[in-house]
Amino acid sequence: MSKKAKARRLPATEVQAKVRTLRTGARKLNLVAQSIRGLKVQRALNELEFSHKRIAKDVRKALYSAISNAENNHNLDIDSLVVSEAFVGKNLVMKRFSARARGRSSRIEKPFSELTIVVRELGEAA
Repeated sequence: MSKKAKARRLPATEVQAKVRTLRTGARKLNLVAQSIRGLKVQRALNELEFSHKRIAKDVRKALYSAISNAENNHNLDIDSLVVSEAFVGKNLVMKRFSARARGRSSRIEKPFSELTIVVRELGEAA
């Protein structure tokens, strides 16, 4: 009587992790995501560890989550994982107002972003 399980969107050798509300703009987050695309997982973790960007800490957590998903849920070898995709999307925007001179106000926008990291296990041929 329950629902049928959805078919998996990714191939058997790929796993993803998604963070839905990161408190930063999409352009800033994309700079960090670009720095890890295509790298081996250990190298990507090192890049994020020594990055000066504030949001790199949260991206590192998301990458750890993707690695854990690969290891625990899909029995993939973590030594042969590569970050195949890391992409960013926009999320909600908090709107605030700031008092200005002569009784006016200006709008302050505080954007949120979402991050998706897909890791792939490299085969023996690669």
